[in-house]
Amino acid sequence: MKDRAAEYLRDEQAGGLALLLAAAVALLWVNVGSASGYEAFWTTEVQIGVTEDLQHWVNDGLMAVFFFLISLEVKREIVRGELRHPKSAALPILAALGGVVVPALVYLALVADGEASRGWGIPMATDAAFAIGILAVLGDRVPVGAKLFLVTLAVVDDVVAICVIAVVYTSDLAPAWLALAGVGLAVVWGLFRTDVIRPWVYVLPVLVVWVATLESGVHATLAGVALALLIPARGMQGHDTMELLEDRLHPFSSFVILPAFALANAGIALGGGALDDSDGRSVAVAVAVALVVGKFVGVAGASLLALRFRIGRLPLGVDRRSLLGLAALAGIGFTVSLFIAPLAFTDQALLNGAKTGVLAASVMAAIIGVAILAPGGRHPSRARVEMDAWDEKR
Repeated sequence: MKDRAAEYLRDEQAGGLALLLAAAVALLWVNVGSASGYEAFWTTEVQIGVTEDLQHWVNDGLMAVFFFLISLEVKREIVRGELRHPKSAALPILAALGGVVVPALVYLALVADGEASRGWGIPMATDAAFAIGILAVLGDRVPVGAKLFLVTLAVVDDVVAICVIAVVYTSDLAPAWLALAGVGLAVVWGLFRTDVIRPWVYVLPVLVVWVATLESGVHATLAGVALALLIPARGMQGHDTMELLEDRLHPFSSFVILPAFALANAGIALGGGALDDSDGRSVAVAVAVALVVGKFVGVAGASLLALRFRIGRLPLGVDRRSLLGLAALAGIGFTVSLFIAPLAFTDQALLNGAKTGVLAASVMAAIIGVAILAPGGRHPSRARVEMDAWDEKR
């Protein structure tokens, strides 16, 4: 289990750097290269059964795999991982809930009415890959247990974001298509129940589920969530299905899906545009403040309250200073925040403002988090901390 956790975190670190590189390429493409060329490329229509432009194939297709993987990780943690243990799970879960509610309230306090108010879901998420990539740069200045705390917090954030997408950012429903998606899910469930392990058998029903969900008005990525929940925790024919799928999909998600998403969505003109429009400027400021200030207050406040009332416990090697640094890094909302932005806004000025706010907040949150964590000095290895804890018990 520890080897898998270490491998997972290494993928997250490298994936965070890949994500950052892809975002930088998108920004350079628009601001140094050709903004019209960027738009023309991502609006190119491609027909694969259904017709979508390239950006939608990334956002509706590839990101369904990303949300499938996130949901699978949550299920595994609940069944077998840290979320099985109430004390260990309580602190990052409560921290995540504080980091969801407070930023939404801060956003609404700054943008209270009109279409701009629909963006309250944008500052709710924490980008695990990006944040872990920042922690990787700090090396042993980051305490033992910090990465797992941040990953757990980000996963819970993503679960809440998925629920918000399903309830708030879903268009008019088409019952017939929704029913067809339900039939496809029932077929997949039946195949799992009968221990069918040949991957090609699942291709057709999974495609039916995805297309039907896309046409139903529910966002297509939620097909990935529903499919993940059907994966049997017991394993199939001696194979650990959840672990196998995670091992196969995690590198693909980290090094293909998320960089492709950043490349398709982070192309924003920084020389003006969004900030020249008063409404776009208001959204940019609201998103940035909600992520940088709201996330910090929400995560740190909920964590300190949980510790004060002994509801949860600090992870291995994490002190309160480190907790504040992690609360600051939680303001890096990149991937899911950029994903929610076009669901919230159809007005281009508001959308550009939201994306600008997300990018600015992610940079500021990273700088603040590093400034808090870096002066904390070197931290002992996991083995040293565990040995000290054992000696104290004696």
